[in-house]
Amino acid sequence: MSLTRRQVTSGALAALPLGGARGGRNRTLYLAGDSTAAQKYSTEAPETGWGMALPFFLRRAVRVANHAVNGRSSKSFVDEGRLDAILAVLRPGDLLLVQFAHNDEKSADPARYTEPWTTYQDHLRLYLDGARRRGARPVLATPVERRRFDADGNAVPTHGDYPAAMRALAEEEGVALLDIEALSLALWQRLGVEETKVYFNWTATEQDNTHFNPPGAIAVARLVARESARTRVLAPRDVVRLHQDVPTSWITWPEATDAPEA
Repeated sequence: MSLTRRQVTSGALAALPLGGARGGRNRTLYLAGDSTAAQKYSTEAPETGWGMALPFFLRRAVRVANHAVNGRSSKSFVDEGRLDAILAVLRPGDLLLVQFAHNDEKSADPARYTEPWTTYQDHLRLYLDGARRRGARPVLATPVERRRFDADGNAVPTHGDYPAAMRALAEEEGVALLDIEALSLALWQRLGVEETKVYFNWTATEQDNTHFNPPGAIAVARLVARESARTRVLAPRDVVRLHQDVPTSWITWPEATDAPEA
């Protein structure tokens, strides 16, 4: 279903970065994605989306507007009017960073499911075309990997053909690609079975191998920032703290009453 005018307005306002009017060379990085990147609220702590940590790695001249929402796919995000809400405020020189696949994979749910080589790519093109029409730069990011290991302790991929389909689309369309799937899989492999638990939302009552806690969100945001600089999505001078510790105390969860309607 489509968002009401109030839902679109409240969602856009909640995602707008602090700092007032656009001026000078400031740009906004708009993030379209799912729960792995989304803003979390006090009722969800310690679960943390990597989009919450991304601003710690960027200069203030690059502001983050996190429109990622729990449970969305490339299709449902569009169908609910969320892409339109971003395009309504997107300006020349801005960036639109797109990460989907976790929920596109849900074949039992027709509201969210897409097929990697057809409807997934078709929906991603809507983001690319929309950003280009507004003079903004679209950027694709392959989906961050879940925590899954085989019996020999090897980190294994979980996203099927979706990362490959996104890589192929990026090449075909000539847009920048941040291969976060490959980078995160390599990171989980390096950390190993036990240490990765420190990065995911493992609590006394939950063993969540998809969503992150503050250390995990910070680690993935660091991958996104580093790859953005390497691929020249952002100028190297716009990326900071890549080799510094970022305290987990910098992560905060607003009160749930402040959350825009989903």
